[in-house]
Amino acid sequence: MKEQKIINIAVIAHVDAGKSTLVDALLSQGGAFRMNEEVVNQVMDSNDQERERGITIYSKNTAIEYDGIKINIVDTPGHADFSSEVERIMKTVDTVILLVDSSEGPMPQTRFVLQKALELGLKPILLINKIDKRDQRAEEVVDEVLELFMELGASDEQMEFTTLYGIAKNGIVQKDMATPSTNLAPLFETIVEQVGGYPSELREKPFKMQISSLGYDSYLGRLGIGRVINGVVQKNQNYNLLKADGTSQPVKISQLMVNQGLHRVPVDEALAGDIVIMAGISDISIGDTIADPSVTEPMDPIEIEEPTMSMNFLVNTSPFAGRVGKYVTSRNLKERLERELEVNVGLRVEPLVNSNIEGFKVLGRGELHLSVLIESMRREGFELAISKPEVLFKTDSHNEPLEPMEKVIISMPTEYSGTVINKLNQRKGVMLDMDSDGSRDKVIYNIPLRALIGFRSEFTNDTHGEGIMVRSANGYEPYKGHIESRANGVMVSMAAGKTLPYSLNNLEERGILFVGPQTEVYEGMIVGQHSRGNDLDVNPTTAKKLTNTRSSGTDDAIKLTPFRKMNLEEALEYIQNDELVEVTPQDIRLRKRYLTINERKQHRNQLK
Repeated sequence: MKEQKIINIAVIAHVDAGKSTLVDALLSQGGAFRMNEEVVNQVMDSNDQERERGITIYSKNTAIEYDGIKINIVDTPGHADFSSEVERIMKTVDTVILLVDSSEGPMPQTRFVLQKALELGLKPILLINKIDKRDQRAEEVVDEVLELFMELGASDEQMEFTTLYGIAKNGIVQKDMATPSTNLAPLFETIVEQVGGYPSELREKPFKMQISSLGYDSYLGRLGIGRVINGVVQKNQNYNLLKADGTSQPVKISQLMVNQGLHRVPVDEALAGDIVIMAGISDISIGDTIADPSVTEPMDPIEIEEPTMSMNFLVNTSPFAGRVGKYVTSRNLKERLERELEVNVGLRVEPLVNSNIEGFKVLGRGELHLSVLIESMRREGFELAISKPEVLFKTDSHNEPLEPMEKVIISMPTEYSGTVINKLNQRKGVMLDMDSDGSRDKVIYNIPLRALIGFRSEFTNDTHGEGIMVRSANGYEPYKGHIESRANGVMVSMAAGKTLPYSLNNLEERGILFVGPQTEVYEGMIVGQHSRGNDLDVNPTTAKKLTNTRSSGTDDAIKLTPFRKMNLEEALEYIQNDELVEVTPQDIRLRKRYLTINERKQHRNQLK
């Protein structure tokens, strides 16, 4: 065992470039599946939300063997919202496979994940994926990636990266466009040739490793996951737990596991270079150092980028509170958020300053980062109310406010570009580039993050679903001034009961409905969008008054336009400061912060 070579690799890319598909192929050709085992696509995306959304949210480890060499593979998220996962995982790998679409080329989030790898001194392997596309432009894309390396300040050695070409869904990688292949052998060969294996002489040094991820097992308790930097770690041995603040305490590892295929296998010892999972240390945290008693200095702390957005997680106070949820109190919320903090290092939780409101201020890396947490809580049986997302500002040396910016790349049919460009300009966006092929326009904007809250649904409507928008963080710039928010008001129910087709039919003339017939509503619940800029109090529960006289033609069956049903992300983007999203295991509702007309009049100018 002490002679076995170990290589750790990460697959990094923009969303939808084919990361999870490539990992599937690596596992399949690396012998991770038994002959009779059912193979599931995107097998590493094991979380329900990952499968439903089609994205990777949590980085995960697996291991295969190639030519007697153990290769640990880390599948990383492509969304900048989950940057905290990417940042700490990069420290556990020897090289990265940078996956780039042969047609799209490097996208904004490609820049983000690549920058993290270059900063740590890793030399990437470039894999141009989807070369079977009709609009592939692989050679141009290689030049674009080279320019990106130069922009990010890559070293001379990093600039001399190896380029491969492939079709991940078919499990094919080739060394150049002209030399066909039938498997991933060229990729495996390149990995072994470039890395060679973890230095064996480090196995003779005193044991040391840093915790990069946490897990939980109902039988073993809290799990610490990380790469062994030096020496050999053994089960049931005494070690020191070194915290970043300089404190230390003796600990014993009760259970030790390594990755083998898709499974965790118990072992008695693991070597330097391997990724291990250990149990028995109850208060272990990300960034902690586990080491031999002779080691006294902890490793450098893992630096995580600061949050850019916050939302208030409040106790649900609607008239329907507690009907379907199991966890509804502030104590339940506090316990759940504290559990999340243990494994989600990109998150921050603060108590609300206003003592009249029960809840917490939760800070994260973006709307998606926070909405994934909310969706997880909803599925676990929590009920809560969420406030409008707020962007977090910084200040410069002169105490002037700085706000986070986003780089946005938009591709859309030419006939819709005028409307979209006009809206981006109104939101204080600055156009960086524009290109057109006659049928579709591509624009690149630098725009404040707060201007994009609520823009995606408008963009989808304006482009009739044919537009594509990708975005990534683009630093901080001086405050851009006031930006107009939602132009339309809302229709607010002034009565409680079930909605009726007769009243909804009348309300359709006033705007867009968010509820259908026979939906239970309460006073203060938002039932639709008003066609004008002001809020409108309505009664969606009104029935037709019955008389003895039948009027000709008016008693026919009422036909309603399909209502607009919002998902969680759309609801969070839509609301204003005086509104909340009510989240329960079964329903997502929009409501006013103050439910009655009198309360709203009293607090008209009192925003959160």
